[in-house]
Amino acid sequence: MSGNWKQRPEGGGWFAIWLIRTIARRGGRTIARLLLAPITLYFLIVRGPERRASREYLDRVLGRPARVFDIARHIHAFASTILDRVFMLGGQLERFEIGTDGLAELHAQIDRGQGLLLFGSHLGSFEVLRVLSQQRPDVTVRVVLDTAHNPAMTQLLDALNPEIARTVIDAGQDGPSIVLAIKQATDAGALVALLVDRTHAGQPSQPAAFLGDTARFPVAPWLIAAVLKVPVVLAFGLYRGGNRYDLAFELFSEGIDIPRPQRSTMLAELVQRYANRLQHHARNAPYNWFNFYDFWQTDEANDPHRCPVDAGDRDAARGAVAARRTAG
Repeated sequence: MSGNWKQRPEGGGWFAIWLIRTIARRGGRTIARLLLAPITLYFLIVRGPERRASREYLDRVLGRPARVFDIARHIHAFASTILDRVFMLGGQLERFEIGTDGLAELHAQIDRGQGLLLFGSHLGSFEVLRVLSQQRPDVTVRVVLDTAHNPAMTQLLDALNPEIARTVIDAGQDGPSIVLAIKQATDAGALVALLVDRTHAGQPSQPAAFLGDTARFPVAPWLIAAVLKVPVVLAFGLYRGGNRYDLAFELFSEGIDIPRPQRSTMLAELVQRYANRLQHHARNAPYNWFNFYDFWQTDEANDPHRCPVDAGDRDAARGAVAARRTAG
C-alpha cells in the first residue's frame, strides 16, 4: 500500500456515513453501536490495505503476531470513535466518562494569557478535546484540518455543529497562509490543535525511531512552533471502550527556539522526543492507532536523500514573513 495515505478513498462512502449518523441521531448511541459489528466485518473483508496495515502495526506494538481478533478489535475501536464524533460534535459530551490527566498544567499555560499549540495524533480520538470547551468556556479551541481529504465525513459532521465548523483552520491552504492563520489565532489567545504524526507527499519529514523501526514524521509543525514562540502541549484522547475516554495533556515546551546553525540537530531531537511520547501512549492503548496505512514505508514523498530542513526553512521563512507583517 502506498505510503501516501491521501490516495485512499473514504471507507463506506457518503451513504454509509450518512446512514450511521442518521441512526445515531434518531435511535441513540446504544442502537447505533449495533452497527459497528457489520462495519468492522466490512473493513476486515473488503479493505485489504487497511487490514494489512493494521496487522503490521499490531505485530509491532503487541510484540507478537496479530490475530484476526486483534485486527477486528482495532477496526472496531476506530469505528467506535467515528460514531462518538457524532455525539461529541453534537454537544453531547455528557454521554461519556472522560478522565483527564495534566489538565492543571494546561490551565497554567492558558492562564499566562497567550495562545498555545496542541499537538495531537491519529492515536485515539481528537474530538474528545472538545471537553476543553466545558472546562474552559473562555478559551477558543481551533483545529487545523484538511477538509478536502474526507469530504463526506466533513460535510456530515460539520452539519452537526456549524459553530465548530467555523473555527476550523483549513490545512489545504498554502504554507504561509496556514502559519498566518495559526498566528492570528494564538495572538487572540486560542488553543490551536494540529495532528502532527502524518507526513504529506512532497513535504519535508524527519526520521525517528518508532516501535522498533524508523518512521518519518513531518517537520513543519515544529518549524511553525519555532516561528510563533508559543507553548507546545501534547494531547492524547485515548478510547478505553464503551463510553470511556482518557484525555492526557503533556507540556512539551514553553517555547521552541531553533537557531539556524543547530536546526538539523534540534529538529531531529524534537521529532524523536515526540515519537517517544507517541510510542509510550501507543503501547498503553495499542488498539487506538488509526493510521491505516504502511506508516514505516519509505516512498518518494519520504525519500531519505531529500533535504527536509532546507525545504522546511523555505516554508517557515515565508510563514514568518507573513506573520511578522500581520503583527506589524
